[in-house]
Amino acid sequence: MDEKGDLSRQTRSEDERRLSKEFEAGAYASAGSARSEGVLSKEASIKDDEVPGGVEVAQEAKDESAPPDGGYGWVCVFCCMFINACTWGINASYGVYLSYYLTHQPPLFAEATSLDYAFVGGITVGCGMLISPVANLLTRKFSSHVALLLGCTLQCASLICASFAYRIWHLYLSQGLLFGIGMGFIFVASVGILPQWFDKKRSVANGISAAGSGIGGLAFSLGTNAMLQHVGLAWAFRITAIVALTVNTTCSLLLRDRNKNINPDIKMFDLKILKRIEFLYIVGWGGFSMLGYVVILYSLPNYGLSVGLTQKQGSIMVAILNLGMAIGRPVVGLYSDTWGRINMAGALTFVCSLTVFIIWINATSFGALIFFGLINGAICGTFWTTVAPVIAEVVSLKELPSALNLMWLFMIAPLTFSEPIGLALRQVRWENGVEKTSYLYPQIFSGLMYLVAAVLMLLLRVWKIEFEDNQAGEEAEPEQRFGKGRRRWFRWVKV
Repeated sequence: MDEKGDLSRQTRSEDERRLSKEFEAGAYASAGSARSEGVLSKEASIKDDEVPGGVEVAQEAKDESAPPDGGYGWVCVFCCMFINACTWGINASYGVYLSYYLTHQPPLFAEATSLDYAFVGGITVGCGMLISPVANLLTRKFSSHVALLLGCTLQCASLICASFAYRIWHLYLSQGLLFGIGMGFIFVASVGILPQWFDKKRSVANGISAAGSGIGGLAFSLGTNAMLQHVGLAWAFRITAIVALTVNTTCSLLLRDRNKNINPDIKMFDLKILKRIEFLYIVGWGGFSMLGYVVILYSLPNYGLSVGLTQKQGSIMVAILNLGMAIGRPVVGLYSDTWGRINMAGALTFVCSLTVFIIWINATSFGALIFFGLINGAICGTFWTTVAPVIAEVVSLKELPSALNLMWLFMIAPLTFSEPIGLALRQVRWENGVEKTSYLYPQIFSGLMYLVAAVLMLLLRVWKIEFEDNQAGEEAEPEQRFGKGRRRWFRWVKV
């Protein structure tokens, strides 16, 4: 009997130790996965009489702030996709407007210069980022719907006002300033929603959403050119306004955030984030990427005209560029979740630089430019596909709204001045009374900006590996920290 009692107590003691280790391992894993959350669920105990042997089993209570990785989140994904189509997609078609402004005879706005038109497009995205603190505050103080519906109204009003413009400063205020503010309210209110719904599938969800800008850019580029040719500038603006208002309002009403579950910070500026070198790497990557991205997006149609293509072919090139975005962005998101978000962001930024130097600089035919548009379009907007997931790798979900808010502010300067810089770098000469324009310097500028951005992502990758190794603890053996053989290779790849 004593032996049986000893054996029973020994078995029970072993069970207790096993269960204790399982709980500790589970708690450690939860702490690691909830590093972004900064929270760890409280344990719940099961009564002795509910478990054989009377052992108390510690369990984790359900964490309501944890992203569900699906459910209604997929509705939000497709709502964000259509919103991006009718905000960034419309903005992406500005290259068609720009080419129309620059080549229309007689000039639509007699006092306007090429830099004036470039700044109209720059002001749009710049103001979209500038308004982000106010949009962020409205979202956190009230709800996402307030900022979204306000943005829908302002965006529609901007396009209607632009349809009556007859001086260049009218375009500055309507198609530039007011459209940018409306787009900013919509974008800032929607961009932080998907990370609240997804964790493991965050990048693919963000990629599907970001593909909307490519789909919209494709549709609005072709549609805008057709409207300009058949119904004129004024009605092109009005038809676009009606479509955007209908789609954006419907999707805004269907979107649902999880602010009540997460209780995010409502600080407009959390300056403590700026002390983190890893966040500054991301800011630099975004800024240099945008300097190259906008030059490609806005200059491609007029570059086509400079090598002898027609206005219609120029609009087709922009459409193909946006088609590449629509195809490439979900794929980028999918493989970011598989191979690492930082890895994919850095690698594709570098490849984008290569496409500019190898393909665009040497492309002088319609076919070659179509090929460049398709390939480059798939990767040139990698920033927009991966920025939220990449930032979520270095800050908590509570800090994510403030971090994104700071990121948009830092994007104001590169987004506003990129295309004016690109146009200023053009070389214009006259041959036999015909104006000839060379885009070699803008092309080199764009490629170099992407190259610098890729280097900054490489530095972020180094930081991430060191951070994870430090989290593992100095006492851990190298095999435990890095793995062996194939595991070691995957450990260094998936970051």
